[in-house]
Amino acid sequence: MEMLLVWVGRLAGTAGVVLSLLAVLLRVRGFYNFAGFQIGTLLLAGVAAMLVGCLGYVAALVEGRRNERIGHG
Repeated sequence: MEMLLVWVGRLAGTAGVVLSLLAVLLRVRGFYNFAGFQIGTLLLAGVAAMLVGCLGYVAALVEGRRNERIGHG
């Protein structure tokens, strides 16, 4: 379970960085919409994905600590 949480954290974090970077680059170039979404919506989705990534890592840390405490790891 711990490795699954780590991979969810990695994937979501990477997707969030890519979405946020895309939103910033498009907005700097003067676009207000991309693929039917406002640029602010893409930025918000990127931030939310990075949050999910952080929560995945935190959950993996807690899971590892719990396993150490009860002797499974």
